[in-house]
Amino acid sequence: MAKYDIDLVVNAAPHIRDKVNTSSIMRDVVLALIPAMVGSIFIFGERVIVVYLVSIVSSILAEYVGNLLFHKNSSLKDFSVVVTGVLLAMTLPPSSPWWMVVVGAFSGILLGKMIFGGIGSNPFNPALVGRAVLMVSWPTYMTTWDKPRFFIGFPFRVLSLDAITSATPLNVVQLQSYSQLISEFGSKLNLYTSLFFGTVGGSIGETSAILLLIGAIYLFIRKVIDWKIPTFYIATVFVLSFVFGRDPIFSILAGGLFLGAFFMATDYSSSPKTPLGKIYYGIFLGIMTVIIRQFSSYPEGVMFSILLGNALVTYFDKTMPRVYGVFPKKEVSK
Repeated sequence: MAKYDIDLVVNAAPHIRDKVNTSSIMRDVVLALIPAMVGSIFIFGERVIVVYLVSIVSSILAEYVGNLLFHKNSSLKDFSVVVTGVLLAMTLPPSSPWWMVVVGAFSGILLGKMIFGGIGSNPFNPALVGRAVLMVSWPTYMTTWDKPRFFIGFPFRVLSLDAITSATPLNVVQLQSYSQLISEFGSKLNLYTSLFFGTVGGSIGETSAILLLIGAIYLFIRKVIDWKIPTFYIATVFVLSFVFGRDPIFSILAGGLFLGAFFMATDYSSSPKTPLGKIYYGIFLGIMTVIIRQFSSYPEGVMFSILLGNALVTYFDKTMPRVYGVFPKKEVSK
């Protein structure tokens, strides 16, 4: 009987583990956000560094307080709180006062994450919860946009700007008209070029499509995010904007669509797990974004669309439950 005297430990699933863990995933997300962060400093000035620092430090402090309040082990080493701090800062206006950033960080971490049990249990994206609290509490601060320090036009030229504040392109379309926006930029090509490089008014990290795309490509290569959610999200906005008579290229380049589609809608904790669920989720986000932009008083629709989608993730996953314990058909046929 001695030869069967073996110490065995039986644990709950998962039993198959990988080198990839929460810390490595979050580090990749932070690396992917660096191009847009650096670009925002050039576009809006060094003052946005303060917003980034206050948001990150406040988020770390809020997570520490949350761990104490809810009697949880320290979760600061997994970098998820740094991602939340960076994303929150990127959704705020460049002139955001420091105290408002602190309130947004504590709201996002405590109400959007810790109260549900911490990372992996939060149904909503914490950064967007923090932004939503600020949006309904101080709408004036949240809709005061700084003008970029320079303008990139077509053919490529860089002009310095003297104005201090400016409406976002979506604001101009909402309050005036698309033709008025074209006249302000001189031509449609100038508008597209400015949106592509990010030299327009808007939130700190949402304006530059090219810098966000660079980060997204890095995440695709590292297999951190799946292509389905952002692809169907952006494609739905493109098609529906055309149906409603809006410029589809302008609609996908303007506002926070790229930031939301690549870095927020793909949040592991608050997005569907099944392939078909991800497709339905992306289409739903696109429909809601266009509906809000077209029919509501809000010129942007990304934040509310993703939060609404987060609330319905369980239903999207039920559309195609994932079966565990079997091999894919291709592997079986081999």
